[in-house]
Amino acid sequence: MIEARHLRVLRTVAATGSFSAAARELGCTQPAVSQQMKALEASAGTPLIVRTGRETRLTEAGEVLVRHATGILAGLAAAEEEMAAIAGLRAGRVRLVSFPSGSSTLVPTALAALRAAHPGTRVSLVEAEPPASAVMLREGDCDVALAFRYGGSAAEWDDLVVRPLLVDRLVGVVPEGHRLAGAGEGVGDDEGASERAGTVAIGELADEPWIAGCPRCRKQLVDACEESGFTPRIDFATDDYPAVIGLVAAGLGVAMLPELALEAVRPRGVRTLTVEPSVHREIVALTLPDLAQVPTVAATLDQLVLAAAR
Repeated sequence: MIEARHLRVLRTVAATGSFSAAARELGCTQPAVSQQMKALEASAGTPLIVRTGRETRLTEAGEVLVRHATGILAGLAAAEEEMAAIAGLRAGRVRLVSFPSGSSTLVPTALAALRAAHPGTRVSLVEAEPPASAVMLREGDCDVALAFRYGGSAAEWDDLVVRPLLVDRLVGVVPEGHRLAGAGEGVGDDEGASERAGTVAIGELADEPWIAGCPRCRKQLVDACEESGFTPRIDFATDDYPAVIGLVAAGLGVAMLPELALEAVRPRGVRTLTVEPSVHREIVALTLPDLAQVPTVAATLDQLVLAAAR
């Protein structure tokens, strides 16, 4: 196998015209140059240098190799510089995938801090809900996945690095004129705020039509309701949280939404309820074990943790 260090010696011998001059140029001994040239010729399987007295000249094979060595060594130097830039966070990229409410709450804060600290780092963002986001990570389509899970599904990420971010509670959402909204202290104002209207058992919503969210949240809603003795009548299902709020505000049903999702929308015309028994989801950042060692990926994970803490 031809090694880069041997190519450097060959190129220097060709430029200086002798082993001794090459040794001086390279800061080593003449026997060391001779030894490396022998190793290179053994790898090449043919003579590369012809020595005549104190002078040397290249064979035809040597001329070919020197001609290619310049491009090879230049490419290696460029690669080394680029890798050093990535390792020093002066360059590099991170491909991030996130679910929508994470994209609008945690991601902007984290990426703004990342850019301020490391301006040379480039980040791309696409949206996907779990478990699709974890599949994208495993298949090499992203470097970091912002995801969530409900209780009892821990084994699905056993092969990944999991950075916990926060625990997100689900709350009930009802129209502001709803019979259970009377315990509140006002309604959503012009800025889109909503008031918490008290605590209710989820069974008190058993006869209501429901608006459900993404497939994973929808399953969790059904499971929570069935544990309380009823199956929810789901009239509408949408992954779009503003659409859920709009449907609830129009009196078309009730919903359960993560608090993180409510931060991402303007919940006009609705009240939120603390629902018992409580339902939570764990928000995490995922990456592959090898990627966790990449400086840009590690910096992104750290900023997501800080964004969640804020």
